[in-house]
Amino acid sequence: MTRKKFTLLDVQARKEQGQPIVMITAYDYPSALLADRAEIDIILVGDSLGMVVLGLETTVPVTMEEMLHHCRAVARGASYAFLIGDMPFLSYQVSTAEAVRNAGRFLKESGMDSVKLEGGREMAPTVAAIVAAGIPVMGHIGLTPQSVSRLGGYRVQGRTSQAALRLVDDALALQESGCFALVLEAIPAPVAETISSMLHIPTIGIGAGADCDGQVLVYHDVLGMFDRFTPTFVKQYANLNEQILEAFSAFREDVAQHRFPASEHVYHLDDAELADFRRQLENREHLVRSE
Repeated sequence: MTRKKFTLLDVQARKEQGQPIVMITAYDYPSALLADRAEIDIILVGDSLGMVVLGLETTVPVTMEEMLHHCRAVARGASYAFLIGDMPFLSYQVSTAEAVRNAGRFLKESGMDSVKLEGGREMAPTVAAIVAAGIPVMGHIGLTPQSVSRLGGYRVQGRTSQAALRLVDDALALQESGCFALVLEAIPAPVAETISSMLHIPTIGIGAGADCDGQVLVYHDVLGMFDRFTPTFVKQYANLNEQILEAFSAFREDVAQHRFPASEHVYHLDDAELADFRRQLENREHLVRSE
């Protein structure tokens, strides 16, 4: 049976049915194609591409044009997953009008189904305006990487009772503003469980325990392709860094030892064409010498 496109209705149905939602980040055509073939429900084109693809120290420098570029590539590779474009830093904080315009570009110019933005209650009016424009919004609270300077680093959020209550209030405000789902990042599991049970929209956890309505991990973390650091909440399902390094080293050695390309990697002429080629070349060389 042909797989159907995963939609907002499916996202909400998973919450109601108690069936976990699976989300993964992807940043280009081949990664999106593989995630789609694996029947991943949601693909997030995260601004984490700044770190795992572009080599930046944080997500803060990532631009709208970079995000749209990668979103277009992902949209070409994924036919069935629900696609979310991550709004980069300062693409939605300056003004509501600019936030709506930039959110619209993710759908209009890059084939996304929705957008994601970071922040709690302070972002509720912006979310409401984007949703009013007909653009679905996923919220993101807890550890918000675009605010890493203000947070004092990549630290777990909601460790005190007051901080946990603020997260609850943030979640409720974002739900009220129209978010269709929330990412809960680096939050103690009991806090994430409480928030998930209070909301009628799904929560997607990353470092927030097993009681969220779904889970997300970064493509490069799942595959062991990013070794600058590995968060505690990451489970590596492969170690492709080592396999890729071995493959590159084997290629280098084969070329250095004249083992590649071998005969089976080379295009050939049939005997008649080869003989004719050499004969014509010899005649040409003869003419050049006689001149």
